[in-house]
Amino acid sequence: MTVIVLTHCPVGLRGFLTRWLLEISPGVFLGSPSARIRDALWDEVCEYAGNGRALLAYATDSEQGYAFRTHDHKWHPVDHEGLTLIFRPSDRAAPPPSSPRSGWSKASKRRRFGGGT
Repeated sequence: MTVIVLTHCPVGLRGFLTRWLLEISPGVFLGSPSARIRDALWDEVCEYAGNGRALLAYATDSEQGYAFRTHDHKWHPVDHEGLTLIFRPSDRAAPPPSSPRSGWSKASKRRRFGGGT
């Protein structure tokens, strides 16, 4: 079983994938191609994705029973003691300020900064 998920990819790439896989939802393709065809399809997806993102998940003989690959995703697969996990970078831009600004009520300061100043 193979699943390919495309996000913001050219329409032509979606049409290309429908030759071998079934599009069960916009940008979600499902099928059972051979490993050689799957790898060839993934190479084409990576080449023609443009500014889009792609995800490939497929069944394999491993501890998890599946494997996956990503293309231009913020989330990356990492190997952790034989298991493939997804590394999700933090969305936090900056830590909260360390001291309250003027104009905050005492209740807001206690709630936010853990003390009454």
